Amino acid sequence: MGTLAKRRGCSCTKDDFLPEESFQSWGNYGKAWKAVGFRLKDRILTRSLDETELNEMKARSQHDMKKTLNWWDLIWFGIGAVIGSGIFVLTGQEAKGTVGPAVVLSYAISGLSAMLSVFCYTEFAVEIPAAGGSFAYLRVELGDFMAFIAAGNILFEYVIGGAAVSRSWTSYFATLINKKSDFFLIHAPHLAKGYNMLDPLAVGVIALICILAVKSTKGSSRLNYIASIFHLIVILFVIIAGFIKGKTENYTPFTPFGARGIFSASATLFFAYVGFDAVSTMAEETKNPARDIPIGLVGSMVITTTVYCLMAVSLCLMQSYEDIDEHAPFSVAFERVGMNWAKYVVALGALKGMTTVLLVGAIGQARYLTHIARTHMISPWFANVDEKTGTPVNATVVMMVATAIIAFFTKLSILGDLLSISTLFIFMLVAVALLVRRYYASGTTTPADRNKFLICLVLILGSSVATAIYWATQGNEWVGYLITVPIWLAATVGLRVFVPQARSPKLWGVPLVPWLPSLSIAMNIFLLGSIDGAAFARFAMWTIVLLLYYFFVGLHASYDTAKQSRMEKEQNITQLKKAEEGDSSVVTTTNR
Repeated sequence: MGTLAKRRGCSCTKDDFLPEESFQSWGNYGKAWKAVGFRLKDRILTRSLDETELNEMKARSQHDMKKTLNWWDLIWFGIGAVIGSGIFVLTGQEAKGTVGPAVVLSYAISGLSAMLSVFCYTEFAVEIPAAGGSFAYLRVELGDFMAFIAAGNILFEYVIGGAAVSRSWTSYFATLINKKSDFFLIHAPHLAKGYNMLDPLAVGVIALICILAVKSTKGSSRLNYIASIFHLIVILFVIIAGFIKGKTENYTPFTPFGARGIFSASATLFFAYVGFDAVSTMAEETKNPARDIPIGLVGSMVITTTVYCLMAVSLCLMQSYEDIDEHAPFSVAFERVGMNWAKYVVALGALKGMTTVLLVGAIGQARYLTHIARTHMISPWFANVDEKTGTPVNATVVMMVATAIIAFFTKLSILGDLLSISTLFIFMLVAVALLVRRYYASGTTTPADRNKFLICLVLILGSSVATAIYWATQGNEWVGYLITVPIWLAATVGLRVFVPQARSPKLWGVPLVPWLPSLSIAMNIFLLGSIDGAAFARFAMWTIVLLLYYFFVGLHASYDTAKQSRMEKEQNITQLKKAEEGDSSVVTTTNR
């Protein structure tokens, strides 16, 4: 009997992937489609609750994730997740072809935008310490539909980010063994350009990371901060040696591509700051979220931004921006200033950094997928948490397989632009969600205050979009900014003066609300306006794929699950009322 039960537990059936009522028969599916308009309206207007995300959603994973992390772990996870993915991947590419030595300004602008997003994420992560990260936050404040669109882009962000870093890992490993940076790539002439340089080594690296990620979160944390300490030592060496060997004449001209180059590079280099949101997904495994998350997120971002700016200066001091190698910029730079041996130190440090980026990314993306699956927007099979390891094994393996497939085919520059769009879009939505959280609460906010809030929010978004479009289309013209920027300023002042806050943070809050989230919205949208049109076309295609999946599967699965949850709550309330009225049979049933 025990053997039979074990076999049944290990096998997978349709009900493991599509257990909802709408998918039990073709007849049920047809009825679901007839009600698609009503269901879509329900999902757009329905907002989740903090308690639902923290309790009911977690219960759907069968087993709890283990609370083993503190602020020290989170700082090192933040450093490990971010440093390596940008400075060792895209700095050379952007400095050479887009911005020149002014790449340090691009990093500073991207860092400011990322820091504003960090503040928004931190308040949410403290108030809603769930594995879903921004997906959970958006479900609570913007509803299921917007949360799903964000969820698809969150998963896309992680897959693309992991693929980009693993391909760069291959380039640096080739440099370490004294080969050309493209040594391990296999040319497939029959495939389209940009997808015809195959990278089997990247696939092997991703497979090893997957094994580490499913074993233990605490064990991954120890490995991460040991590797990150070594990585920071290498970074200090790069900065100091670069300043010693550098020549100030290499900084002339400082802005060969002008202001447009600086902001265009900032948009792409935002990729460098991707990863800190993975730390917010670990809130569910944090011992004291109110203390540990603010220290971990803000602390790691301050360290990261400082390191990026110093390393960018170091690179451009060592050689002219025109001579920078796009694949392994730091290793080749040291080789050209006569420190041939240093390129091996740099390559080893870069490999360590990118390995931790992949590891933390694997942990973060699996937790996003787990929480999304808890809502049944995707198969609940992905929500299972292994009882022994306390990790979401199914979600981890599937996400890493997807990452490996993309990494095998796709060129780095294509990956970088796609990632920046997804990231900026999500961070903008989180800032919007924070304003909604502070200024609108159902049952508390009056209709007049709600309308004033909506007007201010629409003006903030509209003026930000207009500024970005004007920047992207009007070249060096500036008259339009005299209209769009004052509108943004007036809308933010109006929100501050005329709309009372409906809710105050319980434990930790973003300072200077509404200014910081409003500025975050404006900066993220502005940076989106600096990305080329081809990347937006790919982004639009991905969004269309998401919508098709949602209308055919996700909408009906999540609606059925929400309906069943409401019915169960109503039954529980009815039973409790009967128990209070003295119905002994209900008391007995409830106790059972």
